[in-house]
Amino acid sequence: MHHSARTGHRSTVRATRRLAVVVPLVCALSALVSCTQQEEALTTPCGVVVDGSGSAAAVKEGFDSEAKLKDSLVEFLTGQKCGTVDFAPITRSSRSSSCRQRQVDLDPPHDANTDQKAQRAAARRDAALAALAELKCARTQNGSDVWGALARIGETVVGDGPAPKLLVVSDFQQADPEFFLSRQNLSTESRRAKVIDTLVDKRGLPGIKGMDVFPVGLGMQYKAKPSEADDFESFWVEALEGRAKAHVDSRYRR
Repeated sequence: MHHSARTGHRSTVRATRRLAVVVPLVCALSALVSCTQQEEALTTPCGVVVDGSGSAAAVKEGFDSEAKLKDSLVEFLTGQKCGTVDFAPITRSSRSSSCRQRQVDLDPPHDANTDQKAQRAAARRDAALAALAELKCARTQNGSDVWGALARIGETVVGDGPAPKLLVVSDFQQADPEFFLSRQNLSTESRRAKVIDTLVDKRGLPGIKGMDVFPVGLGMQYKAKPSEADDFESFWVEALEGRAKAHVDSRYRR
């Protein structure tokens, strides 16, 4: 009986020691699993349109597109859960502009050990550099064909998942070799409709139906003229929502 008691005691001690080793190991493995837990996939296709016209320069009468871009881009990409981002310039002839940046994958391929937060942050930095490069190129071609840029990004951003999101960094002052919005009468809804007709008849509608358009800098040239600013903004809402069937969201407006 005495021998059996000692044997039982030794077995209990050994079991306790094994448990003392196993418990921390399980905890360590649990921590490891939680550290490598994969993030929710980013699937929204996004587009960024940047204005290289003279009014977008960092001057008193301009709206400084570079500063607006730097201030809003990362917030847009993260807030809209962008999985990819494409780029388009606003120049004197946006659709045919030679300014081209490759699509940036904001949720690159990864394995179970990938630090996705760091990987995605690096991808967003790449997107910021690409957007600035697109702006730099657009500034060499000047002009402000906003309508053409919307058409171009509509052709570029495609996807069969969530509705695409478009960040448009521009004052939206359409001014190309054939059309100057500043010379048009936008004071009433009927007059604005005629101006929209002119754009649509000559150039068609941009393929942005169902997309969300986030303007940054819209109408800033009218900041000292509230009534003209209201007419100008109404024109673009009526053009984008009423005709192009997109949705305008001003949350990133600066």
